[in-house]
Amino acid sequence: MLLFDLLRAQDPTITPETAKVHLASWNGRENPLDVYYRGEFDEWQSWQNQANFERPLVVSLISLPEVTRWLFVGVYASKGKQQHTNGTYQYNLAALPAYAEFAGRLFVMFARTRASYLRGESCAPRMTVYAVTAEPVKLDEFPGFKTVDISFEDLDYLVRSGTTSWRTALGSVAGVYLISDTLTGKLYVGSATGEGGIWGRWCQYVDGHGNNVELKRLVGTEGIGRAKHYRFSVLEIADTHASSSEVLERESHWKRVLLTRIHGWNAN
Repeated sequence: MLLFDLLRAQDPTITPETAKVHLASWNGRENPLDVYYRGEFDEWQSWQNQANFERPLVVSLISLPEVTRWLFVGVYASKGKQQHTNGTYQYNLAALPAYAEFAGRLFVMFARTRASYLRGESCAPRMTVYAVTAEPVKLDEFPGFKTVDISFEDLDYLVRSGTTSWRTALGSVAGVYLISDTLTGKLYVGSATGEGGIWGRWCQYVDGHGNNVELKRLVGTEGIGRAKHYRFSVLEIADTHASSSEVLERESHWKRVLLTRIHGWNAN
């Protein structure tokens, strides 16, 4: 089923010609999926560097880790904008209640172009609904080891809330993880073994450095706010009973492959 066919089933007056499609993706500073998890997407979307929403409706989709897959978050009525002195625009966007039940539950398949703001008629024939889940996606739900990719702010939330699914999954495995610094592109490879697994080690990073020499120096110089540019992912997992030497050997492998001793945050 095509996305716009489903949207018109809810409200026959909506057409591709009346809508701009917003393909929200990484903007160099923030991942919109993280913003959505925090309940801040509507405000985030309302600010634009250009006059991007010059149609009555905005259909908003958020990029997912899987290529060509998008999360539907709503249809918005564009009720005007205000241009600020710095050249940015703030739109007055109102989510249409008719589509609230699909927000965070409906998944779309679409091979995106380089543009993030498309006219509805240019992409409607290629936007296909491939799944509707019973419940909206939430950060609280562990997505699986292969797709873990969270911001520092999300990690802080998960640790403070003690989210069961994340604690259980990451606490049950040892392994090698990656911290990506989105500000500089530098990487840090770390490992976790024994009781507490990767979860136990990641909990230590809520101070912004986890006692890592290079990250500690970075946060000491620029403050805890610098950690907001970190993203956490899992490179590989092992049983928590795996020997420390085995896990450290895999850690060294990834440091070599990713050149993190030369160009990253690994000091050894």
